[in-house]
Amino acid sequence: MDPDDVRLWDALPDGVVIADAEGTVRLVNAPARRMLGAAAVPGAALADVVALQDQDARDWFSVNQPYAGLTSRTGIPEQSWLLPNGSEVLVTARLGRRGRHGQVERVALVLRSARGRARLDRERSDLVATVAHELRSPLTGVKGFVTTLLSKWDRLNDEQKKLMLNTVNTDAERLSRLITELLDVARIDTGRLPLYPREVDAVPVLDRVVASVQAGTSRTLTVRHAATEAAVFADPDKFVQVVTNLVDNAVRHGEGEVSVTSDTGPLGLRITVDDQGEGIPEALRDRVFTKFWKHGARGGSGLGLYIVNGLVRAHGGALTILDAPGGGARIVVDWPAADPRP
Repeated sequence: MDPDDVRLWDALPDGVVIADAEGTVRLVNAPARRMLGAAAVPGAALADVVALQDQDARDWFSVNQPYAGLTSRTGIPEQSWLLPNGSEVLVTARLGRRGRHGQVERVALVLRSARGRARLDRERSDLVATVAHELRSPLTGVKGFVTTLLSKWDRLNDEQKKLMLNTVNTDAERLSRLITELLDVARIDTGRLPLYPREVDAVPVLDRVVASVQAGTSRTLTVRHAATEAAVFADPDKFVQVVTNLVDNAVRHGEGEVSVTSDTGPLGLRITVDDQGEGIPEALRDRVFTKFWKHGARGGSGLGLYIVNGLVRAHGGALTILDAPGGGARIVVDWPAADPRP
């Protein structure tokens, strides 16, 4: 084989082993040699080179028998195997045949480190742990108050019952929001977010959201508009969800007054939400849009801004984090005024 061709194979990130019709190895690139050891050399038997075992000490070649089996078989799906040093690798094989159902004339294996899969497994475990923690807290409250109501109903007065039922209702609403957020995350990740956009006047929507959030906080919220009408092209429910998340996030994580303004922007409408909190350091601003990111000691699922960013981008808009003039964080949303789709 030409030395230049060998160097190209060696430049690949994954290990590659290619054997001929007789089971003799013709190519072993550098990553494969590092994984398989000194026996992995051209001219050796494939069964000796691919010295991989599973948890039951069975070897790869005997289990998969690449030169036997059905003549319609053209590949071996990805499997997990152990190297001689105990490290896990993921192995995929392609079987080249003479014609459609002919004999195997070439076996090509790709060996990939399982560290990436292990990292994904850890991320999934972290996701499950985070979701379980977020769901357990309101469920504990619901279960505790319901148990108390059932066991002490006759000894509780109406005010005590009402207080407990209100608390149960609040926790149930929190559970519902968490489940909705998780569904939104899954839909954003898979690109299956249902949108039904149309032209919407943003001014009354912003007013209603600010008034709704104001009813549940003692903080001062102000809203200012550059015009009496401001058209956006949006799914009305998703637009309300974006604005509500932004204002609620500013109230929960900021301090002092929260101001919401609407004005013309490069895409049509620019919405700006300012708070007077500690702000978000510039080095951390890219992380704000990742799942379960939290900053500071305040509560929350860590999904709000991830969902907001996903919804804004799905509509063809853009979201930016800046410093507010009076200190704190400024969230800027540029939303299209017309249908951005071709």
